[in-house]
Amino acid sequence: MATKKKQTEAESAAEEGIDGEVAPSRMRRLPLKLIAIAATALLVLAGGGTAAYFILGAKQTTQAAAATQPKPPVFLDLPDTLVNLANAGGDRAQYLKIKIVLELPDQVMMQQVQPVLPRVMDAFQTYLRELRPTDLDGSAGLYRLKEELTRRVNASISPNRINAVLFKEIVVQ
Repeated sequence: MATKKKQTEAESAAEEGIDGEVAPSRMRRLPLKLIAIAATALLVLAGGGTAAYFILGAKQTTQAAAATQPKPPVFLDLPDTLVNLANAGGDRAQYLKIKIVLELPDQVMMQQVQPVLPRVMDAFQTYLRELRPTDLDGSAGLYRLKEELTRRVNASISPNRINAVLFKEIVVQ
């Protein structure tokens, strides 16, 4: 009987141990449920926060892009220019006819350039008369001409600056 009693006590202790294990496993299930609910809530909040960031961020970038849009340039037509090119002992004179447009950053700049336009045209005339026909050969020659004319205009209207010198027409005869 003593052994039977010991076995019964051992079984009851084992049941308590099992109950003791069951109780923690039930407690484990409860935190797992809480963890699952908390993880779901965290995902929902993170998703909502991410969506709000992109929606509000898109509005801010759109507003920033609208605020930083550059103003359209203003174009100023210069009078047609006709000059004879430098001749290195050639018997026939060659002429350059050129139509130039200045690209200005804004309308205010046009009002500032108008009074000094005779100075700009003088700088063009003196430079263009020194050119030889070979200086205007190919696209590289025209690019150098454009850069030099831009530099001379900017020197004439300093401290203001133009964006570019554009060619409407170039004829060498």
